[in-house]
Amino acid sequence: MAQLIEAPVILEGQAWHDYGLVDSGNGRKLERYGGYRFIRPEAQAMWAPRRGDWDAHGEFVPGSDEDGGGRWRFDKDVPGAGWPLCWREVNFTAQCTPFRHLGFFPDMAPVWDWMRTQLAGKDDAQTLNLFGYTGVGSLALSECGGVTHVDASKKSVAQAQDNAALAGMADRPIRWLVDDAAKFTAREVRRARRYDGIILDPPKFGRGPKNETWRIEEGLAPLVSDCRFLLDENSRFLFLTVYAVRMSSLALGGLLAELFTDLPGTVEHGDLAVREEGEKGRLLPTAIFARWRITG
Repeated sequence: MAQLIEAPVILEGQAWHDYGLVDSGNGRKLERYGGYRFIRPEAQAMWAPRRGDWDAHGEFVPGSDEDGGGRWRFDKDVPGAGWPLCWREVNFTAQCTPFRHLGFFPDMAPVWDWMRTQLAGKDDAQTLNLFGYTGVGSLALSECGGVTHVDASKKSVAQAQDNAALAGMADRPIRWLVDDAAKFTAREVRRARRYDGIILDPPKFGRGPKNETWRIEEGLAPLVSDCRFLLDENSRFLFLTVYAVRMSSLALGGLLAELFTDLPGTVEHGDLAVREEGEKGRLLPTAIFARWRITG
């Protein structure tokens, strides 16, 4: 049976050529995305900034509602259609979105590396990316074999395909699907499909392509339960990330441990975090996660 490791793990993201966490503090963070710098809200940056001058191209000013809202304010010119960035061999487009992020989640970089490590030596792996967004993770996983990319947003899937073309990966074996993640996964269970790895990054709240309502407190456990039936003792991993909810990573780990009790392997949980650039850079937590993996 899968063993739950109760001690939490920190999965640390580091700066790379096209991204870095420059500074953080007073509930905000300063990041560089290629040649542009942006300030965004970050409630977990409770300390004081280390830099006195946060020279930025733009800042996302949040609304008064804690559940979202806000707008970008620009002090310098920023390309409205976005600009190219690169992670490893994956090229993609960054862009200031109305949802405060920039078209990808840089704290997921160590997760992409970890998943590729789990699939090492298996060139024909089949992986499932639920809530796949703009496809950077799917493109990273496609190095190891076929990927099924599912997102409810037609616009996000179109951007994912554009990113594939930009990266010269349009011929990779990726299925791009506009679908409700929970409904798709349930259908895959009925089809008796099997995957070598699954990554899911569900939002706190969302709507499917047919106006289906998703609330993480209600939908997460049934969805992960269905994901379990798409994996077996020869699969390699399931990785679950959760943002912006009042929930412990230990709760996520406990859920996976219960659902994976009949499979071998290990269940771990903890924080995703990004380290500031420079000497003695601080770790800024961004999300919680739980993962199951085959060990040995």
